[in-house]
Amino acid sequence: MAKAKILLVEDSKVQAGLVRDFLEKTGYEVIWAENGKSAIKTAKTMSVDIILLDLMLPDISGNEVCRWLKLNENTRGIPIIMLTAKDAITDKVAGLEAGADDYLPKPYNEIELNARIYASLRTKALQDELKQKNRQLENLLKQVEIMAITDQLTGIYNRRRLVTILEKEFRRTVRYKSPLTCLMIDIDHFKRINDKFSHHTGDMVIKETAQIITECAREIDTVARWGGEEFIALFPQTKKEDALQSAVRIIKKVSEHKFPEISNERITISIGIASVPDPSIDTEEKLIHASDMALYKAKKNGRNRAELG
Repeated sequence: MAKAKILLVEDSKVQAGLVRDFLEKTGYEVIWAENGKSAIKTAKTMSVDIILLDLMLPDISGNEVCRWLKLNENTRGIPIIMLTAKDAITDKVAGLEAGADDYLPKPYNEIELNARIYASLRTKALQDELKQKNRQLENLLKQVEIMAITDQLTGIYNRRRLVTILEKEFRRTVRYKSPLTCLMIDIDHFKRINDKFSHHTGDMVIKETAQIITECAREIDTVARWGGEEFIALFPQTKKEDALQSAVRIIKKVSEHKFPEISNERITISIGIASVPDPSIDTEEKLIHASDMALYKAKKNGRNRAELG
């Protein structure tokens, strides 16, 4: 409190000098502005903790200065104490309506001025603390929200989030008759990787495979971990014949990728592809099932390949 920075807006040099001397002796840092325009400029460009604002200024009124400062995003949080020789009720009301936090008629007692300053700074400190806690709470809620929809290992969407997006995309497909393609992706012989090396190595393979799939996807596509070593990629506005080209590219990139610690091992994936509109697919569950059946076909036909459902 004692080191707070005060912007004193006073056109009278004599009055400003007296107030400034008192405030500096009390322990405050004081910046003096002798008109409204200078006050606005100072408040915009310098960090001040409180403003003592004279109502009668040579260029624009203190009420206008106050109104402008309270409308500006960067200065609205600064407490303003209006100082004026006018002590009529209408003048006080006008100042408070302009946004002043307090009103002190001249001549004022220095002890009372200091008390008003202290009270305003205390209120501002409490408000700032509340804002900080609100920001911390908002950040925490965002983190919780992200954790709720994100797979912890890979950083991509989890199954819960995929189901939500699929429901939305499926409704859009039904409404606009636009294509939606689902790719069910599975890492081939994954159990052998875990058994031969370790579960840690298996996690690394899952993580890097997810990254490769994501890099091959478009911004409008959705990639999620379906469970274990399985992934799903949703391609909106894409027919399955077109999605097949993307699937082949993903398969190629995975098979050519050098996975850390097992660079001599060739990791491959299989992909099953299904899409709507399709007369036999009228629910999201059936779309998932159709892509799963196509994946089974890819496994049966030798793996490291994509099959259309």
